[in-house]
Amino acid sequence: MPNTASDTPARTAGARPAGRRGRPPLRRVLLGAAGAAVGLAFVLPLVWVLTNSLRPSADTFRFLSPVGWETFLTLTPVLDNYAALAGTSLGRGILNSLLISAVTVVAGLALCATAAFGLSALRFRGHRAVFAVIVVSFLIPFDAIAIPLADLFRDWNLQNTYTGLILPGLGNGMAIFLLRNFFLAIPEELVEAGRLDGLTWWGVFWRIYLPLSRPALMGAGLMLFLFQWQAYVWPLLMGTDADHVVGPVALAAMQGQFNVDYGLMFAGSVMLILVPLVIILALQKYFVQSVSTAGLK
Repeated sequence: MPNTASDTPARTAGARPAGRRGRPPLRRVLLGAAGAAVGLAFVLPLVWVLTNSLRPSADTFRFLSPVGWETFLTLTPVLDNYAALAGTSLGRGILNSLLISAVTVVAGLALCATAAFGLSALRFRGHRAVFAVIVVSFLIPFDAIAIPLADLFRDWNLQNTYTGLILPGLGNGMAIFLLRNFFLAIPEELVEAGRLDGLTWWGVFWRIYLPLSRPALMGAGLMLFLFQWQAYVWPLLMGTDADHVVGPVALAAMQGQFNVDYGLMFAGSVMLILVPLVIILALQKYFVQSVSTAGLK
């Protein structure tokens, strides 16, 4: 007689486990197709801008109707538009944007991480009210307070200074919110052990919280960088001279009063897109981790 007892585990081991591996293939195909369609909808405008930056301005809308493969691809690319950027202020604007964004990330992370640590690890009277004010602060659009804030900065003689361009981006309520929620997920036993070993609160922050919060710090730093890199209204109000112009303002200044060189504008747009695109692609996993763990506790 066959050994049914020994055959049973083999049949059990060969059975398909329940769960995601047992999903119908059609569902996976549909989900994949839907994801590809959404991704294509986001990518096609970028491809169109890149392609038209490699064409003369007279050909910008030549292949737009009817839509075909030549709308998004060109067989005769030229670099004349990129060469023409040398005669504009975009290069200086990109360097200024890099400087402002880099200083904002370093100083802003130090400020936001310290504030988030105080609101998560320390218990003091009114800490919930302070956190509520911070939450409300990032719900208010910055453009709504830009003009009165610019008047205040002019009274402080901060117009056309890097300090005036950097200061509003340092205290970011959204960054504090994400870092605080990430800090709340750190076990309290680690803090108690550190305090028993003689660590001060600064030592707890420096040796326990910061090393464990690298994904959250990367995500918050990315937010601070993008806030300054794409800023337009505030630099337009505070950086009115040629030495303090930033990338988006320099790009807008390339548009003429009566005519627009679309090839030149698209080339400038591509240059402004490249820097944050590379940074986002390199750090996207940290940003996803910081957002996904923001509400664990």
